[in-house]
Amino acid sequence: GIGGAMDLVNGAAQVIVLMEHVTKKGAPKLVADCSLPLTGRAVVSRIITDLGVFDVAGEGFDVVELAPGVDFSDVEAKTGAPLRARTTA
Repeated sequence: GIGGAMDLVNGAAQVIVLMEHVTKKGAPKLVADCSLPLTGRAVVSRIITDLGVFDVAGEGFDVVELAPGVDFSDVEAKTGAPLRARTTA
């Protein structure tokens, strides 16, 4: 219900967001700065979209995993913030 989001983010050890990567008009939803009112500041640690899995990293995102058939350049073109490919050791 209304007002429940603040309860969810307050004191949570980890917040994961599930969403589509772009708006219905094709604009990026993953951006460096949010222009909408925030329920909690700096509480989201991971975002899972239809294009992949991303960890919040400062003003950008670390790519954890891409969806099958999706390549880095496709995601980069649809993201409004810097992306870093995660390197494996």
